[in-house]
Amino acid sequence: MTLPSNRSFFTALIQYTQNKNLQKGKILHAQIIKSDSSSCVYIANSLVNLYAKCQRLREAKFVFERIHNKDVVSWNCIINGYSQHGLSGSSHVMELFQRMRAENTAPNAHTFSGVFAAASILVDVSGGRLAHSVAMKMDCCRDVFVGSSLINMYCKAGLVKEARKVFDTMPERNSVSWATIISGYASQRLAAGALGLFGLMRREGEGDNEFVFTSVLSGLTVPQLVNNGKQIHGIAIKNGLLSIVSVGNALVTMYSKCGSLDDALQTFETSSDKNSITWSAMITGFAQSGDSHEALKLFSSMHHSGIRPSEFTFVGVLNACSDLGAAWEGKQVHDYFLKLGFESQIYIMTALVDMYAKCGRVADAKKGFDYLQEPDIVLWTSMVGGYVQNGENEEALSLYGRMEMEGMFPNELTMASVLKACSSLAALEQGRQIHARTIKYGFSLEVPIGSALSTMYAKCGCLEDGTLVFRRMPTRDVVSWNAMISGLSQNGCGKEALELFEEMRLEGTKPDSVSFVNILSACSHMGLVERGWGYFKTMSDEFGMDPRVEHYACMVDILSRAGKLKEAIEFTESATIDHGMCLWRIILGACRNYHSYELGAYAGEKLMELGSQESSAYVLLSGIYSALGRWEDVEKVRRMMKLRGVSKEPGCSWIELKSGVHVFVVKDQMHPQIRDIQAELRRLSKQMKDEGYELTADSLSAAL
Repeated sequence: MTLPSNRSFFTALIQYTQNKNLQKGKILHAQIIKSDSSSCVYIANSLVNLYAKCQRLREAKFVFERIHNKDVVSWNCIINGYSQHGLSGSSHVMELFQRMRAENTAPNAHTFSGVFAAASILVDVSGGRLAHSVAMKMDCCRDVFVGSSLINMYCKAGLVKEARKVFDTMPERNSVSWATIISGYASQRLAAGALGLFGLMRREGEGDNEFVFTSVLSGLTVPQLVNNGKQIHGIAIKNGLLSIVSVGNALVTMYSKCGSLDDALQTFETSSDKNSITWSAMITGFAQSGDSHEALKLFSSMHHSGIRPSEFTFVGVLNACSDLGAAWEGKQVHDYFLKLGFESQIYIMTALVDMYAKCGRVADAKKGFDYLQEPDIVLWTSMVGGYVQNGENEEALSLYGRMEMEGMFPNELTMASVLKACSSLAALEQGRQIHARTIKYGFSLEVPIGSALSTMYAKCGCLEDGTLVFRRMPTRDVVSWNAMISGLSQNGCGKEALELFEEMRLEGTKPDSVSFVNILSACSHMGLVERGWGYFKTMSDEFGMDPRVEHYACMVDILSRAGKLKEAIEFTESATIDHGMCLWRIILGACRNYHSYELGAYAGEKLMELGSQESSAYVLLSGIYSALGRWEDVEKVRRMMKLRGVSKEPGCSWIELKSGVHVFVVKDQMHPQIRDIQAELRRLSKQMKDEGYELTADSLSAAL
């Protein structure tokens, strides 16, 4: 039997490599070994290339290491094989490049293309810089493919200036070079630079292609740039590029991110070839613009059109469910992506956790969190934030502690959520510890850390530290101002709160609805009725804001605290918004405080007519009837409570001692020192009796 020649082996290997036919390639490898042709460097290189292209790097490396007289092609085959194998392969590339130089094999343009491609994936770009200096010494940077790979490496590392230096010194550029540098500027949100390069490219007569258009469009993400996007849209139409689906997708995404949903929808509807990316871009656009109902409708249409959703589609839809608080729809989406096998996608699971948390289903959010064995920082942050959003602040702090124990490095949003938990618990010492950690981790006092810190100190009554943090913030948004104004107001510094509000206006920060709640609350605590009226009218007269229920509640509180109960009732009855029962509840409490029992009875009866489920309203009304001697009405209130299934909610309080938070709930026997606590309460009760204290009518009603 005559064995094939080296030429026929070589031809067959090229064919099997192009077709990625691993099975036939292995059979041929066996024949090569049998014929003793494996010592031929050309055959050996072709075998390395075959295995590398078929993603069988272990076999490729095995063949490579047994080549005795390796040439530059041998090294290029193994280097390019590893460079196309993601992060794990890229680290091997840098080692191989060092070995290649140590073994005195001179790299060429193909070597550097592979090395730079690998370096673009690595976090540390130092190896790529070293290779760049070698390429310059060997005059390889003049090669257009090497230059394009080098630009890509620097752009991926965020070093756009370095990339631009390489680009500007290239003697020859192709469409890949232009698209790469424009994409680099766009990824760093340097839209002006991306647009400038796009214009330069057209002036130099470089042919337009879809890659350049998608790159420049990806950098247009704010409303101010929508006109630039429209101009590029026009050029794409002129050059006949709209038939390319990637260009249509980029236009839909651009219009959506710029807030021009009508243009996005028009582009979407006129697109003749929609894929899952097109649908995802439009769904995400609706969700991010607050039009979540339309996002869900479009997702339904996508499903009926038979288009398989991608992970990006599911993220957009789950975000829409989050904004709507649509837990039922979110659960359906959850079931759908499980059916399609997306349960291991961390981006989807993060959106799922966020959705369940925002819908108040914390247990379901925790299940999603626990499902992934190695959650990333975004998922940790979503879960911590979910606990905080739902008032489960102790669990948030506990989860943060677990996160630190597992060595997970927090981000700014994590720390802001943890600080919010400390604020809600008034846990000053824990808040101070978190503050120390923000400094340790190198976080600045920018928003949101600065806002969260000033809020935490203010809510814990530590106004000096809160003010210090607030004044040291390099920039302040309306949330930061609101936090400090609220802290001053709630801690009896109403005058300072009003002064800070005026300072905010002078600095050009436009107040929002929360600002007016804070300032009206300050007026209430200080008894400034006229000034309160002034701020209430300023909302609509100067800022064009319609007062909400909370602003009406503040005004009723201002009038009630000042003893102007009749004015408060008249204001409530003339209110043009649906305020439910909250205004009458405020008036009822004020009537009790001012012993205006007749007006209190009127307010309480209004609450009963509206079917209040708040136990405190029944307790207050019962107390007022008792004070008026209307015992039949007292009994009537008791019967109404029973009939409507209203029960008094157990009281809850907590105190922070020695870096621990102790929580107390009525009738709870779980505290480890409960016996000592009960003994002390009995001692205090006896002391009160001995000193002649007796139960009052209010105390009797509170026992209802």
